[in-house]
Amino acid sequence: MGGGRRRHLHYEDIISAENLLEAWKEFIKGKRKKRDVQEFQLNLMDNILELHRDLKSFKYNHGGYKAFKINDPKPRNIHKASVRDRLLHRAIYRILYHFFDKTFINDSFSCRNNKGTHKALNRFRSFTYKVSKNNTRTCWILKCDIKKFFENINHDILIGILKKYITDPKIIWLLEKVILSFS
Repeated sequence: MGGGRRRHLHYEDIISAENLLEAWKEFIKGKRKKRDVQEFQLNLMDNILELHRDLKSFKYNHGGYKAFKINDPKPRNIHKASVRDRLLHRAIYRILYHFFDKTFINDSFSCRNNKGTHKALNRFRSFTYKVSKNNTRTCWILKCDIKKFFENINHDILIGILKKYITDPKIIWLLEKVILSFS
């Protein structure tokens, strides 16, 4: 991580009931009508406290995934974790985001605060304008999609990279539970 001071991450910050509750508030946006979300919400505090206890005692195990297909606009295979596991994903994201965001290049726009599609398009237009010499030369652009990219990420390499940045072995344990839950 660049020249700045390393911020120490703590497992307890991720698994705290407060962080889990804040993660729920963020997670539920746009999902209130989903049946699985409604079922989880029926006993929300019990579910959050049970998740917290499982994490605190290291008894947490990530569940399986529900597989289905969508057309968006091309066919895609989707693997959806349970609400409980997706809530934990959000709780992890809330704590690790700021730590890792500083390590990304400026031109990485996906899933980042104050970035997104519109800013990516504006950045793209500025590159196009520059390369085309004020629209006087033809530019060529390669648009591609790597087939099953996320499904094929080597888990051992990913975990090795995370270990270089995260010193808390409890966080590594949790990230391994999540990463290795998908094969």
